[in-house]
Amino acid sequence: MLTQAVEHLVRNIVDFPDDVSVRSHENARGELLRVRVNPEDIGRIIGRSGRTANALRTVVQALSDHDVRVDIMDVRH
Repeated sequence: MLTQAVEHLVRNIVDFPDDVSVRSHENARGELLRVRVNPEDIGRIIGRSGRTANALRTVVQALSDHDVRVDIMDVRH
C-alpha cells in the first residue's frame, strides 16, 4: 500500500509520470523505498531546498507504522 501511495503522489508532481517507479526493499535499517523518476524531473521532485522531498518523506512516515527511508533517483541508475 505504501509504495502505491508514494507512486500516486510522485506521478502527480512530475512531468513524465510514465517514468515513475517505486520499489520497496528491506535491509538492516528497515524498509527502503526507491523512487525513480525521469532525469528532467529530479529538480521538481526534490524541490527548492529539498522541501518537496522532505514533505514526501513526512507523508510516508505518517502513513507507515515503522521506519521507512525514501531514496529519490533518476532512471539512469
